[in-house]
Amino acid sequence: MATKIILDCDPGHDDAVAILLALGAPAHIEVLGLTVVGGNVSLQGTVTNALRVLMLANREEVAVYAGCPRPLVREMVTAEHVHGESGLDTASGELLAVPKTTAREKHAVNYIIDTIRQSESKSVTLVATGPLTNVAAAFAMAPDIVDELKQLVIMGGAFHEPGNITPAAEFNIYVDPHAARSVFESGAAITVFGFDITHQMRITPARLKSIQNNAGRTGKVVADFLDFFNQYDMSKYGWDGAPLHDPCTVAWLIDPTLFEGSQMAVTVDTTDGPNFGRTVADWYAVTEQKPNALVISHGDSDRFFELIIKRLATL
Repeated sequence: MATKIILDCDPGHDDAVAILLALGAPAHIEVLGLTVVGGNVSLQGTVTNALRVLMLANREEVAVYAGCPRPLVREMVTAEHVHGESGLDTASGELLAVPKTTAREKHAVNYIIDTIRQSESKSVTLVATGPLTNVAAAFAMAPDIVDELKQLVIMGGAFHEPGNITPAAEFNIYVDPHAARSVFESGAAITVFGFDITHQMRITPARLKSIQNNAGRTGKVVADFLDFFNQYDMSKYGWDGAPLHDPCTVAWLIDPTLFEGSQMAVTVDTTDGPNFGRTVADWYAVTEQKPNALVISHGDSDRFFELIIKRLATL
């Protein structure tokens, strides 16, 4: 039976692949809708990119809902320096086609609340691959949905690995650490994919070429925009490819044997200073804090990319 998901995202190159991976695995994933938050670029840009990705997949019937344009407390931070001005820039310079559809009128937070309340208990999984503003707002407005949710799968955080927006903080968490802290303290059944696992999933030249050559019509477009995405991390960090962060969440729902992790207590530092936005995990149970998240730490990168290529080829 396919897992029903709401995908809360801020496309973004890696969010785009996460969307396509979910749509390409209908036997495993049923995408109820996309909720969009400001993050990698402005909310207007992330909504447009979500619609562009659906158009690429020929799945324009999937509903998109615009959510929060900025964090709960602090000023907005975006990442055009990584994703380009559009948020989905390509190496060729040919952007994805302008969408013919628009976002629905309902606010993303209301959609999340209504969908979980109207669905069978424990039947909906919420996947969050951007800042957690929409999720935190939904949990604050309707705390009853926390227990009704099947699970919350998050891409965010850096535990043993350093951050990418500050030395301590990963971008998604740093954009809205107050929202992230409230989500981790909500009592939801959380699985989190931070840099400890996503940095293992790098888009090497061989993998990029395989996506281009073996993932069909969609793969050629994906290879073009991932080629652009690669350039920043390869230049900045000297890596052989950028980590493909966000699709880890969806890949785990399709095939959990790809990954391994442990239950532990996780919190987010919201105090001013150099650790602002840092995700802190009790790896060795040195405190008496109750575990609140399954933290994924290891995975099979070859099988991960094989799954992506196989699923993209079906679109």
